[in-house]
Amino acid sequence: FLLIRPQQKRHKEHQAMLARLAAGDEVVTAGGLLGRITEVGDAFITVEIADGVRIKVQRQQITQLVPKGTYKSA
Repeated sequence: FLLIRPQQKRHKEHQAMLARLAAGDEVVTAGGLLGRITEVGDAFITVEIADGVRIKVQRQQITQLVPKGTYKSA
């Protein structure tokens, strides 16, 4: 019980973060790519990682939502 409960809490927080993603949010993927969301779909999210370079990643691969302005300063 002591090992499972914190993991369930992190999973629930991650699911809530994924549910509220929107275009314009800045995120980090599981592969370590930093970018800005340009389009949100049910299963995939389009992330702009450089000017004019957009990739599609699975929604589950978004690991972190970073503060606005992080993408431009990196």
